[in-house]
Amino acid sequence: MGTFVIHAHGRLQEWVAEEKGYFAAEGLTDYVLKQNDLRDREADASVFTDRGKEYGAYESYEKGRDASVSCACHWTVNMAASADHGTLWGGCYSVTPGAIMVPPESEIRTPKDLANVEVWVGYHSGSHYATIQALETYLSPDEITLHFGGLPDERVDAAIAREAKAVNVFGMQLYVLEQLGFRKIMDTTFMIAGLIADGVDRSDVEKFYAALRRAQADIDLNHQRFAHYYKNELPERFAGLVDVGRFGPGERLVFEPYSKETYESTHDWVVERGIFDLEKVGNGAYEDAVALVT
Repeated sequence: MGTFVIHAHGRLQEWVAEEKGYFAAEGLTDYVLKQNDLRDREADASVFTDRGKEYGAYESYEKGRDASVSCACHWTVNMAASADHGTLWGGCYSVTPGAIMVPPESEIRTPKDLANVEVWVGYHSGSHYATIQALETYLSPDEITLHFGGLPDERVDAAIAREAKAVNVFGMQLYVLEQLGFRKIMDTTFMIAGLIADGVDRSDVEKFYAALRRAQADIDLNHQRFAHYYKNELPERFAGLVDVGRFGPGERLVFEPYSKETYESTHDWVVERGIFDLEKVGNGAYEDAVALVT
């Protein structure tokens, strides 16, 4: 079966499960926990074009992630599973805090002030879809302007340098900008899903999520006890600017089904907005694209 490869996702659960021995306790002993390959690829300029304008979370699944289970926003995982790049795990999703942020001195105060203002987002990544979903409740489609600004850390760089007037960030990066005095214009909290690579033993996936469920309970009880783990994935250039002990709990796992209705409505939402070329994403049925958990 081989080693079970886990991608960290800028969140606490995997680190807590490892500290507490929950993976082993659930019977998952042959595993490795590694950083998300999008971070690894930041050093590989060949896969990025102008700060990621042509490469994002979806494209990483097209190319193939070296992971048994990895995470991305549920829009991307939905479309990747539909196109047969893996299987969406249907027994759990997560919710991450996110927001459109502006510098403290910005004259932007409300979502309507973002009309025709470039909001920096990741390409085919959570911030991309979440910005559209949030702003379309206030603005017309032609008033929503996106700038594909690369990885979350790159968008933080652009915000700090005042290169970006507005950025969409989530999780750790949101907490960084909050501590630096940036203001939230609109909440963009969104769902994240897990993608299971082809050929991975289902029982190992079940053990993995059972361990994370135990870790989630610990985080709910006292997330400050584990906030230091954010340092494992926080770039050094930000570490001296913030105190991770003040960060919130971040992404929260929800052990509820990713339902057929959610799958189909999400897929339709992406297609209706023309975010992908239709021939690129496929149209796999729920029963084929999602690993059902009974």
